[in-house]
Amino acid sequence: MLDCGRMKDTNCLFCKIVAGEVPSYKIYEDEHTYAFLDIKPVNPGHTLVIPKDHYVNVFDAPKDLWEKVMGATHTIANAIHKGLPIADINITTNNGKHSGQVVFHSHVHVMPRYENDGHELWHGKPYQEGQAHEVAAKIKTAL
Repeated sequence: MLDCGRMKDTNCLFCKIVAGEVPSYKIYEDEHTYAFLDIKPVNPGHTLVIPKDHYVNVFDAPKDLWEKVMGATHTIANAIHKGLPIADINITTNNGKHSGQVVFHSHVHVMPRYENDGHELWHGKPYQEGQAHEVAAKIKTAL
C-alpha cells in the first residue's frame, strides 16, 4: 500500500473525494480509510466507508486493508447508533456490477434503519434438493 502518492484512479469519484478534489461530508478519516455521507442516502446518516487507496472491490483489495476498512466500519456503525435515533443498521457492500456496484472503488454502506422506513431486504429463496451440500463443498474447496 502506498503512503505518499496514494494508489489512485484519476477517473474515480471516490479517489477524487479522498484527494479533496470533490467535496464530501467527511465523518471519519484515518491513515487507510475515509468515511463520508452518501449523497443519495437510504436514510439520513447513510455513510460510505472506503479505503483511501483505489481498489475496485473486495476481490481486488488486500486482506490487511479490508480488515482496516471493516474496523473503520465498526467505528462508524457504533457512532451512527449512538449519535442518531435509529432502530437498527444495515452494513453491506456490492462487489461487481451484477451485485449493484455503481462506483468501482471498494466501499461499505452503513445504513441507519428506522421502524417502517419503507425499505425492504432482498428476497431469499430456498436451496433445491442437495444444492446446499454441493455449494458448501465448492466454497470449502476454494478456501
